[in-house]
Amino acid sequence: MALKITQKKGLVGANPKQRKNMQSLGLRRINHSVVRQDTPIVRGMIQVVRHLVVVEEVAGE
Repeated sequence: MALKITQKKGLVGANPKQRKNMQSLGLRRINHSVVRQDTPIVRGMIQVVRHLVVVEEVAGE
């Protein structure tokens, strides 16, 4: 199982922890999408920035 993560809001006003989590997820700009494995670590990073991203489950590796 994999997760498609899309950044929907900008990082203006975000705290440093949120900025680092977005960078770790590989998101760089609004409407940028990445596909990551569904692991507890990735879920934790998404939880920190849940108000800035949209997450979809996709089939695949």
